[in-house]
Amino acid sequence: MTTINFSNELSELLRGGNVQMDLPVSRLVEKALMRKEGVLTSKGALSVETGKYTGRSPKDKFIVDEPSVHDNIDWGAVNQPIDKEVFASLYKKVIDYLKTKDELFVTNAFAGADPNYRLPIQVVNEYAWHNLFARQLFIRPTEEELETHEAEFTVIAAPNFKADPNVDGTKSETFIIISFEEKVVLIGGTEYAGEMKKSIFSVMNYLLPEQDVLSMHCSANVGEEGDTALFFGLSGTGKTTLSADPNRRLIGDDEHGWSHNGVFNIEGGCYAKTVNLSYEKEPQIWNAIRFGTVLENVYVDEKNGEPDYDNTDLTENTRAAYPIENIPNVIMPNMAGHPSTIIFLTADAFGVLPPISKLTKEQAMYHFLSGYTSKLAGTERGVTEPEATFSTCFGSPFLPLKAARYAEMLGEKIIEHNVNVFLVNTGWSGGPYGVGERMNLPYTRAMIQAALLGELDGVETVTDPIFGLHIPLQCPGVPDEVLQPKQTWDDPEAYDKKAKELARKFQENFKKFSHVSKEIKAAGPVDFTLNASE
Repeated sequence: MTTINFSNELSELLRGGNVQMDLPVSRLVEKALMRKEGVLTSKGALSVETGKYTGRSPKDKFIVDEPSVHDNIDWGAVNQPIDKEVFASLYKKVIDYLKTKDELFVTNAFAGADPNYRLPIQVVNEYAWHNLFARQLFIRPTEEELETHEAEFTVIAAPNFKADPNVDGTKSETFIIISFEEKVVLIGGTEYAGEMKKSIFSVMNYLLPEQDVLSMHCSANVGEEGDTALFFGLSGTGKTTLSADPNRRLIGDDEHGWSHNGVFNIEGGCYAKTVNLSYEKEPQIWNAIRFGTVLENVYVDEKNGEPDYDNTDLTENTRAAYPIENIPNVIMPNMAGHPSTIIFLTADAFGVLPPISKLTKEQAMYHFLSGYTSKLAGTERGVTEPEATFSTCFGSPFLPLKAARYAEMLGEKIIEHNVNVFLVNTGWSGGPYGVGERMNLPYTRAMIQAALLGELDGVETVTDPIFGLHIPLQCPGVPDEVLQPKQTWDDPEAYDKKAKELARKFQENFKKFSHVSKEIKAAGPVDFTLNASE
């Protein structure tokens, strides 16, 4: 049996002469260039490639099955258990491996902008650019805070250490393992930096609800009148793009907590998708990509250093990691009051959901639990075109607890703060993927602006006969026919067939939520499972 003292092993590693502690951004960029980990673009961003892993590896993610968490974790395909002895053996191997490196890079940071709920962390990296990524994505302590900083969780990332599944108990060479008792995230076999970010999010999704704080996979911003808005949606549905509004101040683009005091960002940076990025469509993100930014898997012209965001030879999951301060109208610290509006974003590959619809409280709970969208190409390995998928709470890959825990907390807060909830489709219109076209971004912006300003509150709506959604008949800045998805299709019968197909998928997926109330179950689409031949 493998018996080790985890904290002693880590302390010995961090006392090594190869450790570079809390290097500033400029030094980390220098180190990355000297080590040939990346190249500079014309604007000074550090461009890197992550090899064959250009997205998360969810099948290689584990949680150590420990007595203190065993009864709390929602074990299954998402939260796969791994034995503590197996973890201990792998941990020792990684530590011994890192001791042999010429240099190690360590950054101390926080997760959680609200001092009442923040988690002090440290990130240990084999690569300088990984440490730069961590420095930009997590919350950076002040010099005064750094003096008293004591990490409560440690991320150790060793991309060049590859596991042997036959020996190490993993499923492949790659592993992402969380130990809540030892307060460690162990990552190896993958260069994709997003694993560090999402692992700490998973940790916060376990710790925050224990403090009566709802952790959320969403972006958030606040208006001039102090009105806070949340944007839920999986990667690629537009959270980052749509929350970067020049008329509103950004709280954060991906991960938040909702406490009794209001909303706070869990991170200190943004991790924006850059595929087809242009100044005309997304000027704030375009301008945020400068010195200190990490560009992942973006093609860069060797002659002039210009990035080509339309080039997807490496992956469609091209990314930019930059500090949130690079966005001009960000609120600092990243905290605001209770939300008045919640928007669920979905990229509907079937092309049948309306561009915007108002949800009742019961419909809000139904669609939050459903978390429907299309898994977009490049976000995970092996996905080459959009696939219809349901991700509970719009973030099931990162939820260690049972979904009902998060859903019940959200439902209580919607009622307590009288929040308006909308479902917005940023996916396809006029037909399914391959036939229709992606929703016009200016139209989506106009609809969201109308929702945030209350301009849809008194607008007449029509109830969709299949999905039961309340669709506004008019919206400022949007042609009326665009609001009714069936009217955008050339063949109404084809629309009905595809809509019923999606309705059946909703019904089939929702069977796993047998414990919810009849009112919530009835808030979904009409049940066409008995007429599957339609």
